[in-house]
Amino acid sequence: HRCCSCDNLQPLLTSTACLGGTACVVTGQPFDTAKVKMQTFPNMYKGLVDCFVKTYKQVGFRGFYKGTSPALVANIAENSVLFMCYGFCQQIVRRIVGVDRKTKLSDLQNAAAGSFASAFATLVLCPTELVKCRLQAMHEMQLSGKIIQGHNTVWSVVKSVIQKDGPLGFYRGLSSTLLREVPGYFFFFGGYELSRTFFASGRSKDELGPIPLLLSGGFGGSCLWIAVYPVDCVKSRIQVLSMAGKQAGFMGTFVTLVRTEGVLALYSGLTPTMIRAFVANGALFLAYEYSRKLLMKQIDSY
Repeated sequence: HRCCSCDNLQPLLTSTACLGGTACVVTGQPFDTAKVKMQTFPNMYKGLVDCFVKTYKQVGFRGFYKGTSPALVANIAENSVLFMCYGFCQQIVRRIVGVDRKTKLSDLQNAAAGSFASAFATLVLCPTELVKCRLQAMHEMQLSGKIIQGHNTVWSVVKSVIQKDGPLGFYRGLSSTLLREVPGYFFFFGGYELSRTFFASGRSKDELGPIPLLLSGGFGGSCLWIAVYPVDCVKSRIQVLSMAGKQAGFMGTFVTLVRTEGVLALYSGLTPTMIRAFVANGALFLAYEYSRKLLMKQIDSY
C-alpha cells in the first residue's frame, strides 16, 4: 500500500537509509579500497588476496580505511539525494504514464524512477568520490613515481585540488560518474524490484521477511556493478591519475586503457566490488524497508 502520507515520509526514510549506508561503508571500505587500487594499478596486484597482503605490509591496517571520511560523506550525500529524489521521480513517472498518485508502479517503472533520481545524486557524489579515490590510491601513485609526495589527509587533498584546478577540479570524472549512475541505478532498482517480485510469488512485497529483502538488495547491487563496472574503472583512472597532470576524458582514457592493457583491464578489482556490493546493498535495503514499515505503522496508529 502506498499513499500520499508515505511520500511525506521520504525525508525520514532517507535518514534511515543513511544510517544503513554508514554501516555499509565501515564494513565494506577495505573491499572498496582494494577495488580502487586494482582498477588504477592492476599490474601491481595479482588479485584480491595479493592486494590485501601488500597493502597490510606496506601501510598497515589503516591502509584499508584510507578515504573513509569522504566515503562516509559520499554515501550519506548520495543516499540522502537518491532516496529523497526516488519518491519524487516515482511521481514524475506516474504523471508520464498517466496513472493516479496511489497507483503501484511496475518493476520497470520503478527502475526508471531510480535511474532519474541517480542523475541528481551524481552532483553530490562526484566531488567526494574524487577525494576518496585519490586517498585510496595515494601510496600507489608514489610507488609508481607519478607523484613525488602524496597527501595523507582529506584536507590536504581538498586544498591540492582547489590550488591546482579550482572548485571545478572536484568534478573531474563527472561524465564518467553520470554514465555509471544513470544506467547503473536502472539495473539497481530494477534488479531489486524484480527480485522482490520473484520472492513474493503473487503476495504483497510488503510481506517479505529479512532474508528475501537481503537477497533482493544484494541482487540489485550486483546487477548495478556487473552492468557498469568498466565505466567505473575508467572513472577511477581519471580521478586518480589526474593528480599527476592533465588526464584525457572518458573516451580518451577508455581507448588508451583497452589499447595498452586489454579489455580485461576494465574488470580489474571486480571480485572485491561484488563481495562488497552484495553485502552492503542487502543491508541498505533491509534497513530501508523495515524502517519504512515501522514509520507507516506509527502513522496508521494515530
